[in-house]
Amino acid sequence: MKGKVLVIGAGGVGTVVIYQMAAHPEVFKKIMIASRTKFRCDDIAKKIGDNRITTAQIDADNVPELVKLIKRFQPELVVNVALPYQDLTIMDACLEAGVNYLDTANYEPKDKAKFEYKYQWAYQEKFKKAGLTAILGCGFDPGVTSVFTAYALKHYFDEIHYLDIVDCNAGNHGKAFATNFNPEINIREITQKGKYWKDGKWIETEPQEIHKPLNYPEIGSKESYLLFHEELEALVKHNPTIKQARFWMTFGKEYLTHLRVIQDIGMAGIKPVNYNGMEIVPLQFLKAVLPNPGELGAHYTGQTSIGCRITGIKDGKKHTYYIYNNCDHHKAFTETGTQAVSYTTGTPAMIGAMMFMKGIWEKPGVYTTDEFDPDPFLEAMNKCGLPYNEKHDVDLEMDY
Repeated sequence: MKGKVLVIGAGGVGTVVIYQMAAHPEVFKKIMIASRTKFRCDDIAKKIGDNRITTAQIDADNVPELVKLIKRFQPELVVNVALPYQDLTIMDACLEAGVNYLDTANYEPKDKAKFEYKYQWAYQEKFKKAGLTAILGCGFDPGVTSVFTAYALKHYFDEIHYLDIVDCNAGNHGKAFATNFNPEINIREITQKGKYWKDGKWIETEPQEIHKPLNYPEIGSKESYLLFHEELEALVKHNPTIKQARFWMTFGKEYLTHLRVIQDIGMAGIKPVNYNGMEIVPLQFLKAVLPNPGELGAHYTGQTSIGCRITGIKDGKKHTYYIYNNCDHHKAFTETGTQAVSYTTGTPAMIGAMMFMKGIWEKPGVYTTDEFDPDPFLEAMNKCGLPYNEKHDVDLEMDY
């Protein structure tokens, strides 16, 4: 049967993906959501109340178990919104079962905080030979930010020279300390060294070493910190005219103070320690006691603002361009029961799946989102709750 999709992962992002797929029955005719914790899948299915949705229990680290489930359900596409550690096992299962693949974040080894596409790019020939499509990093950042860059190059630039991806969360959830997505992944990402592309090489920085205030639409000035994000790796590879590419994210002082304490006392550690005769990973224990990101939405106020600030050349003249989306936490919660960070990741994952199911983003091999036609994706964003905005030839507040 055409129109069948399997979603693996039942957190906040998975919730949004299922809500959004359920709103498009003409594309997604049968939906299965699977997770290690089946009761979470059942809760999502019950809340939506659509008989097209079925649920299953799955260990995403177990390739034979994944293959068995995929062959039983026979989807056209597997959407992976589980942990980045599980990307490769799910890709292996997709190859063995002969099904296409999409995820929202690139693979990260459990034993080191390192985001690189090399692990998944190594699957290029395997997916090509199998005649299968793998779409990598189809959330917002990575995901939409790469689509924004491809759109800018297609319509407004002959060459892109400077790219700054800016991610602001100006929301307030009322908690002393909480992360907006999986704490284990979030804290690993923020505490690793920063890195940016300049003049043909990567430059490494200390965590939060480089920062500056930036103004965000409808929000105002927020201190923004340079860190490495995986889409930079793909974008500089696919756009050799880029002289400099950076990623910026906002953090409040209270958040950074808590984070510093967590690091200082060793709770951000990813290597096992012995406790009462058992091995535990400090960061995984911390995750267990922190607020669940999927349950932050009820009292969340404010907005996110994520976009690309680009400088380049068109017809021999220099131009600047700012493309972005603002998403309201309360509106996201009203629609899906999740906060805006889950909404801005889950909605693009659904749109990427829609692009594949319609045959628009379909070609054998392994690709990031900037390697497909951006126009139909952005058109769908406008219709699915994430409208984008554009500003031309404005001050981007960046030093080059």
